[in-house]
Amino acid sequence: MDYNYPLDYTWSTEDIVDVVALYNAVEQAYEEGIDKKDFLDAYRKFKNVVGTKSEEKQLDKAFEEVSGYSIYKVFKASQEKDWIKM
Repeated sequence: MDYNYPLDYTWSTEDIVDVVALYNAVEQAYEEGIDKKDFLDAYRKFKNVVGTKSEEKQLDKAFEEVSGYSIYKVFKASQEKDWIKM
């Protein structure tokens, strides 16, 4: 990883850990593959931190700009497959 994750530094440490866990799950989906359940668990925790759809979209866009990986695309794939490999 040669980039900085988009984070809101007003979040608690626990919230930052949950958001970074989703970023890691998305990276895993692109690089190795990830089980649907593992991804959705990380996504649910992320959604508990990120309250609004607009904030979610902003973070997804910022993450995709720095990493090339899309949270949205992995989420869509999770609705179609049990094993996600982008």
